[in-house]
Amino acid sequence: MGATPVLYLSHGAPPLADDPTWTRQLADWSAGLAKPKAILVVSAHWEEAPLTIGATTTVPLVYDFWGFPEHYYQVTYPAPGAPELAARVRKLLHSNETPVHDAPERGLDHGAYVPLVEMYPDADVPVLQISMPSLDPRALFDVGRKLAPLRDEGVLIIGSGFFTHNLAAMRSVTGTDGTPPAWSAEFDEWGGEMLRSGDLDSLLDFQRKAPAATLAHPRIEHFAPLFVSLGAGIDSAAPETVIDGYWYGLAKRSVQLG
Repeated sequence: MGATPVLYLSHGAPPLADDPTWTRQLADWSAGLAKPKAILVVSAHWEEAPLTIGATTTVPLVYDFWGFPEHYYQVTYPAPGAPELAARVRKLLHSNETPVHDAPERGLDHGAYVPLVEMYPDADVPVLQISMPSLDPRALFDVGRKLAPLRDEGVLIIGSGFFTHNLAAMRSVTGTDGTPPAWSAEFDEWGGEMLRSGDLDSLLDFQRKAPAATLAHPRIEHFAPLFVSLGAGIDSAAPETVIDGYWYGLAKRSVQLG
């Protein structure tokens, strides 16, 4: 067996579970992958420095959203913890210059559990979430490179964000399949081409080189997990887009390396 692939996926809000197209796409994607021994998630919704390791025994969910119907707060995902994986992450990342902290009560936020409910609904794969210690693309790429050996140990590394993410600008888009605004389409097309061509330098410098970058990502936390995935998958061929299209005008491009 080769190295386990690395994913970057657009995770969607809690109502993703109501979208039959997107849920099918996620389920089909995971069905085509060998079942991993464990899953390591870096989500747009956990920024904490130094890099911090979440719950490793009982893994709760963090309902980090507001104003949704009550049933979204009743979702459960009782995945096993991954203490062995946490130990490996600590060994790979910890140094005097880059310490690793622990937050044993911190569970999976919606950037982690919302897609995992669709991809691994049996909740039978150990899951660990770690924080993003920075939003600097090159720093996150370096984190990914250090985590890359986990791929040879059957660990599925997932960066979970959203390929374009400007909720304030989406108020005029009313349907899941509506025409995306120009800024979302332009950024998505540019990003897709940079991924296909393997232009890592442009991706790392996307804030200066991408069209409509400040509109597509007024704050970059939803694009940032991509750089962890790119670092972990640097020795793979160019990323393959597995899911594309738009959801309320936001690009849901999701890619696989390896």
